[in-house]
Amino acid sequence: MLKIYTLTFAPSLDSATLTPQLYPEGKLRCSAPVFEPGGGGINVARAITFLGGIATAIFPAGGATGEHLINLLADEHVPVKAVEAKDWTRQNLHVHVESSGEQYRFVMPGASLTDDEFRQLEERVLEIEPGSLLVISGSLPPGIKIDRLVQLVKSAQHHRIRCIIDSSGEALAAALEVGNIELVKPNQKELSALVQRELTQPDDVRKAAQEIVHNGKALRVVVSLGPQGALAVDRDNCVQIVPPPVKSQSTVGAGDSMVGAMTLKMAENASLEEMVSYGVAAGSAATINQGTRLCSHENTQKIYEYLRRV
Repeated sequence: MLKIYTLTFAPSLDSATLTPQLYPEGKLRCSAPVFEPGGGGINVARAITFLGGIATAIFPAGGATGEHLINLLADEHVPVKAVEAKDWTRQNLHVHVESSGEQYRFVMPGASLTDDEFRQLEERVLEIEPGSLLVISGSLPPGIKIDRLVQLVKSAQHHRIRCIIDSSGEALAAALEVGNIELVKPNQKELSALVQRELTQPDDVRKAAQEIVHNGKALRVVVSLGPQGALAVDRDNCVQIVPPPVKSQSTVGAGDSMVGAMTLKMAENASLEEMVSYGVAAGSAATINQGTRLCSHENTQKIYEYLRRV
């Protein structure tokens, strides 16, 4: 199996709590917080670990929150290559309101990175063995220009590191201009922005995804379609996987679970259909959980086996 690494520029220490009701000004009594690691690439590495694989997480960590984050990943047996940062790692808050079932996600800006800290992250990336998979996922912290992300992707590819990009907006578009990205996972709105046209007809999504592949920007495009699952294309194949109906408790972590599962199947050299089926299964498995929990191996396997039968 290929080795897997993830890169997170803006990691977080996530805390989740419950409160009976949400209203202004008064004191909102909450349950004891549950702390979990957070940030796109970190969650992808965690999902891969939960599914029985191994992925090393590369990220900056600063202050007591950064130390707490590293300790939590050690508890989950996720290998890390952390860069010590001056600014404290951000802390996000997820609140579940019991009376309404609503969720509120308070997301803080990522900690700033100095030029030297960014350079150290680049060095960690370029130490990766050629042929390995690198998932670059999550937002860029304040002050980091997209040009630096583009240069990092170019340098990684020059070292024969196979890059997967899970981002959005200008960062995703700029990374695709580098070309030969192993996998991207836009939703329909993001795909529309990438091809710069509305996708209104039933077949428009497929054509837009194939356009990105045939233009050499990505080898695989998986379009997330929410309850309709995902549409995946490569140069020779097109497949749509629709998940079974499940009682959704939370969509937090579903995208990262999906990317982790697909990356794991790519490392096993699985087919496009196997890869996207496992991804949809993991994403669906994550929605069964409340709060910020990712997919479990047991629920992912059950849904995956169902999808393979239908």
